[in-house]
Amino acid sequence: MQSGSFNLDADFPSALTSGDTSTFVDVYFPTPFPEGSSIIVIPMVQTFNGADTPGLRIDDVNEFGFKIRMNELVRGGPREALSDGGHNREEIGWIAIGD
Repeated sequence: MQSGSFNLDADFPSALTSGDTSTFVDVYFPTPFPEGSSIIVIPMVQTFNGADTPGLRIDDVNEFGFKIRMNELVRGGPREALSDGGHNREEIGWIAIGD
């Protein structure tokens, strides 16, 4: 198990297109997991610096790290942001567990 924290903000509107990770930030594990490991990453916003509720999107989890971005809430149906999408800087904590 590994853990960490970092500051993250959202200068871009909420991501509405699946698979587009161009606005994600790379996070690297302090020590890579063994090749072929199944890894689960659990992130959580640790601070309350903006009134709108931020969600966290993760992609491309591998033995070296993962991609993450803050994404203010989006509703289904016609994919529509429930706020302006940008968000203040927040402290993000995470744990990663591998087998």
